[in-house]
Amino acid sequence: MTTVPSPVREPAWPLSRSAIGLWVTESVISSLLLGIGAALFVIFVPSDAPGPFPVLRWVVPIAVLVGSVIAIGVQPWVRFRVHRWEVTAEAVYTLTGWLTRTWTLVPISRIQTVDVTRGVLQQLFGLSTVAVLTASSQGTVRIWHLEADVAQQVADDLAHRAEQVRDQAT
Repeated sequence: MTTVPSPVREPAWPLSRSAIGLWVTESVISSLLLGIGAALFVIFVPSDAPGPFPVLRWVVPIAVLVGSVIAIGVQPWVRFRVHRWEVTAEAVYTLTGWLTRTWTLVPISRIQTVDVTRGVLQQLFGLSTVAVLTASSQGTVRIWHLEADVAQQVADDLAHRAEQVRDQAT
């Protein structure tokens, strides 16, 4: 018996809205570190230095400021609108990326291991990541930033489904 593959479509479920707060926090931390680097550059590069350094004294901080505004004010909301996931009877679907979008489908029959991880910042926001490991050369597929209880339910469900598929194959 052959199964008809599911049509390529966008996964149905968004990530937790708390992911926006997490991404903003990550961007603020990165922007502060870049801002410190830009400030040190302005402080330690003399204004009368030869070559392009006088111009870079102002280009670098402006670039950091513009990048920070985009990273904090735009990127988290765009990522939230783009990132999607779904688990069906046949597969795990994910759609990630805010500049380069990656659509991934993992058949339930290919799942070897399912893990739930929680980084430090994820714990502050009550989020977890479900990692679906396969024997594929592509390796692990992650469903990022789900609410912790949802992530645990998804992981338990996927592990149970993968075990049933393995039992049917033997």
